Amino acid sequence: MIPFSVLDLAPIVAGGDAGQALRNSLDLARHAERLGYRRFWLAEHHNMPGIASAATSVVIAHVAGGTSTIRVGAGGIMLPNHSPLLIAEQFGTLAALFPGRIDLGLGRAPGSDQATTRALRRSPAEADYFPQDVAELMAYFRPTEPGQLVQAVPGAGLEVPVWILGSSLFGAQLAAAMGLPFAFASHFAPALLTRALETYRAGFRPSERLETPYVMLGVNVFAADTDDEARLLFTSLQQAFVNLRRGRPGPLRPPVEGFEATMDPLEKAMLDEALACSVVGSPSTVREGLAAFVAATGADELMVTGQIHDHAARLRSFQIAAGARDALAAAEEPAASAA
Repeated sequence: MIPFSVLDLAPIVAGGDAGQALRNSLDLARHAERLGYRRFWLAEHHNMPGIASAATSVVIAHVAGGTSTIRVGAGGIMLPNHSPLLIAEQFGTLAALFPGRIDLGLGRAPGSDQATTRALRRSPAEADYFPQDVAELMAYFRPTEPGQLVQAVPGAGLEVPVWILGSSLFGAQLAAAMGLPFAFASHFAPALLTRALETYRAGFRPSERLETPYVMLGVNVFAADTDDEARLLFTSLQQAFVNLRRGRPGPLRPPVEGFEATMDPLEKAMLDEALACSVVGSPSTVREGLAAFVAATGADELMVTGQIHDHAARLRSFQIAAGARDALAAAEEPAASAA
């Protein structure tokens, strides 16, 4: 059975606040744990009025402390915003508190605009050192050697799985060269998906961390009891993308009937491209859509995300997605038996 995981942006909805968003994230994580999702990842975004997970390590501790078995991690930490030692200490602390349950996904993009980058006291040029910074960070997780001047405490000697995140060929090349698992942001940047998969799989070099390529792909899932209801829920994400492109990011808006009719042709084309890896519909539609996506990509794991305004509807969507996963697994069993 292909594992399903969850990417949560801790959405702050219109009329809500960050505290409620973080409580909802924990509730969703517990829900995902009961449904058999493998991981629950949170993402680092700064200066975004609709996202409550900026202090990503803190939110991971909040979620991991309120769950018991699901893996919890970062999808991802934007390493150019931080020193490698600081992240090694933070995730070493998390791994010490929650052994065997912490993942560290690393991204190269700063995840913010230039003004926010300056406010973080970082330079856009930091991204140029991403490969070296990843190597330095991973070194801090190795057992301390005699005479080592700087060590991560906690961190040294702890097992913290490291992933490379990407939305371009650069991340695919780096993950392949370092022998690390690769998570591709197909849920919002699918244009280079096929080429990135080919690049990663063809160039993969086995490492002490990973023997064979392993790919996790992001996919938006908006599931409801009917196709029409799911399409209505999807308009919250569509609004968020359009408002971001218009330079007006804000809290996650409630669904709007007929939203597509309010967009100009360029905005609609942008949405069609950016959100191409989205499965929207009833249980049967979602099951068929996810089966087609897995068949087309050969994904080893899916990272399901869904920016849904109503929390109860969001819980229901992830429940339907888990049902689709189980149905896909059941369909594989007869084929495996026949073989």
